[in-house]
Amino acid sequence: MSWFLFALVCMIGWGCADLFYKKGTDETDKYSHLKIAVWVGLVMGICSFILMPFSESRMGAGTLFENALKYTPASISYIVSMVIGYAGLRYLELSIVSPIQNASGAMSAICMLIFFVVTGRISDVSEEFTVLQWVGVAFIVAGVMALAIVEKKLSKDEEAKADKKYKFGALALLFPLLYCLFDTIGTAADGIILDEETGLGMGEIDVLVLYGLTFLLAGVICYIFLWIKTGKPYNPFAKSEWFKGIAACSEEFGQVFYVYAMAKEPVLAAPMVASYCIISVILSRIFVKEKLKASQYACVTSVIVGIVILGIVDGIAEM
Repeated sequence: MSWFLFALVCMIGWGCADLFYKKGTDETDKYSHLKIAVWVGLVMGICSFILMPFSESRMGAGTLFENALKYTPASISYIVSMVIGYAGLRYLELSIVSPIQNASGAMSAICMLIFFVVTGRISDVSEEFTVLQWVGVAFIVAGVMALAIVEKKLSKDEEAKADKKYKFGALALLFPLLYCLFDTIGTAADGIILDEETGLGMGEIDVLVLYGLTFLLAGVICYIFLWIKTGKPYNPFAKSEWFKGIAACSEEFGQVFYVYAMAKEPVLAAPMVASYCIISVILSRIFVKEKLKASQYACVTSVIVGIVILGIVDGIAEM
C-alpha cells in the first residue's frame, strides 16, 4: 500500500472524526472538550494495549522508557493541540476550524525540510518540494489572515444579537491557530521520528502504542478533573455521549494509517493528510447544516485550495 493510499484513508477517518467531534460538542457545556479527551484517551489506550504484543522492537522496560522520552515532545504537542481544537468547536463553525487547523500540514513540511537541511539530507527530498507547494503555502497564509479580518468584522455586527458563535470574534481564532502551532510541532516530530532514513529506530506500532498510552494518561487526568469540578463521575457511555465515542474511534482509525503514511513519505504525507479538512467541510454542509457568509467562503476556499495544492497534486503525481 503506497503512502498516498495510507494518507487518503487517514483523511477519510479524520474527516469523519471532525464531524462527530462537532456533533458531540455542547456549546453550553464548558467541559465538553475535556469529555471528548476522556473518550479519545479511552479508545487510544485500549488500542495501545492490543498493539503491544506486535511492537516492532519487542520493547523491554529500558527501551520502552527511552522511546517514550523520544516521543514525548510529539505526543504532548498532539494532545495539547487536540484539546484546544475540541474547545474551539464551541465558538467557530467546523468549516472554519478544520481548514485553519490543518495549515499545520504545510508548516510541518517546512519544519521537516529545515531538519533535513541541518542533517545534510536535503538532497533526498529537494525535488519533492516544488514551486506549486510554495504557492499552496501562500494560499493558506492569505486565507488565515483574511479570515481573522472577516471574523473581527462579524463579531462587531453580531455583538448586539449576543450570538455566542461570534461573541469572541477574531479572538476565537486563537483556538485553531494554537492547534495549528502545536500540531505543526507534533507532525514535524513524527516525520523525523518515523522517517526510516533518520536512524531514530522507532517503528510505526511503537509510535501508536506510546501515543495511545500518553493520551490514556491525559484522559485519566481529565476524568479526575471533571469529577472534582462537577462533584460526580463523568459517564462517557451515556447515550448523549455516543457521538464523542464515534469521533474517538474515527480518530484512532485515521491515526493508524497516518503513522504508516508518515513513515514512508513524511514531507509529502503531512500536507496530504492535512487535506482531510475537505472531508470535514463537505460533511459539515450535509449533516450539520452549517451556513457561511460569502466572505467566509472565500477565506475557507483559499485555505482549502492551498492544502489541496500542497497535498493532493503531489500525491497524485506519485501514484
